Amino acid sequence: MISRAVSKSPLLIRGRLLSFLSEPESTDDEASYRYETDGGILVRDGVIEAVGDFAEIGAGVGKGVEVADHRPHLIMPGFIDAHAHMPQMQVIASYGAELLDWLNNYTFPAETKFADASHARRIAGHFLDMLIRHGTTTVAAYCSVHRASAEALFEAALLRDMRIIAGKVMMDRNAPDGLRDTPQSGYDDSKALIGRWHGKGRLSYAITPRFAITSTAEQMEMAGALAAEHPELHIQTHLSENHAEIALAEELFPDRTDYTDIYDHYGLTGPKTLFGHCIHLSEREADVLADSESVAVFCPTSNLFLGSGLFDYQRYRKRGKTLRVAAATDVGGGTNYSMLRTMDEGYKVIALQGEKLNPLAAFWQVTLGNAQALSLDERVGALEPGREADFVVLDASATPAMQVRAETIETLAEELFLLQTMGDDRAIVETYVAGKPMKSGLEG
Repeated sequence: MISRAVSKSPLLIRGRLLSFLSEPESTDDEASYRYETDGGILVRDGVIEAVGDFAEIGAGVGKGVEVADHRPHLIMPGFIDAHAHMPQMQVIASYGAELLDWLNNYTFPAETKFADASHARRIAGHFLDMLIRHGTTTVAAYCSVHRASAEALFEAALLRDMRIIAGKVMMDRNAPDGLRDTPQSGYDDSKALIGRWHGKGRLSYAITPRFAITSTAEQMEMAGALAAEHPELHIQTHLSENHAEIALAEELFPDRTDYTDIYDHYGLTGPKTLFGHCIHLSEREADVLADSESVAVFCPTSNLFLGSGLFDYQRYRKRGKTLRVAAATDVGGGTNYSMLRTMDEGYKVIALQGEKLNPLAAFWQVTLGNAQALSLDERVGALEPGREADFVVLDASATPAMQVRAETIETLAEELFLLQTMGDDRAIVETYVAGKPMKSGLEG
């Protein structure tokens, strides 16, 4: 069924179309997705107006409409990254540390530079452009403690008409001079940023206490107050990434049952809370996340790089109380901006625990699955009329090595697995943001 709305300046995009309806249970689960071998997406004013067979769509709009022909490439909804750190672009590929030393030796020194608004603007622009190069059109991002860093990222996203969720981190202890706020200033700065940016264009604010180790009880109370005042907002933080982190968090909050209980006590769990990592959860903690419908964010490249542990993706999603799960790069602890590379490493993490993730499910995760986890599935994550026009165009023969392997590809699932296993930014032919081709402009 093709639905239409009255508007102007349409663009008709042509290619093979893939969009998920539900999580694929196997490589044979054809009911979980829609696939058009010669499909068309009609875009008007940044929104999908119609999707279906190209000939049918084309006949409906008549002559004169601009056509972007991407045959024989595969077109999917733009990738969604559920956890990344904008100020860590110059931290990625820093050698030889586990989480707490890595923060102290590399991350915190880099983040002090974001007191300089010009530096923040420069890196924010590079960050979003790098995501676009890798096919990512929506991101949940951390800024630094400085209000200027969040201003810079929101300005850059607004300029690109990009959907982001972001916030300045709140941290008032266990960080160096220049990287601490106070409970009151963290609240005030967050409140001002919410008022200025939340709901403007495609921007959403996230209340962002970095993690319990860098926030006092007083600051956690203020973060909880923000959450109570603004239940429409996301909350993002870190949980259970590393054994030393867990021990320190529990030492700093001795009255709480465990690490998860710290956040729960201060009103920071819930359907729009994104907990990065969640590797070492007890069964009690997993139950708290499940009962509150909080989201556990799988960050495989950073978990491997920092030696933090293996996220038990299949157990969390198959246990009696199922956890909502998203996937993310976690740049710059994560080692790549690509959701293709992320799910390649994710496949290996899951395989090490005796399970497999089928390639259809992997691409569901980084599109509709992540959109559902971020409570954005009515806006992004699927090729459906009324959704925002964010797409990625993929080439499974992008490199010589991929070309040779692609000669023997016979199924859609095999094509996806090749993209996931060997693909990177070179496999991204084009990235459309709100209906506009963006990657080609960056490369030109």
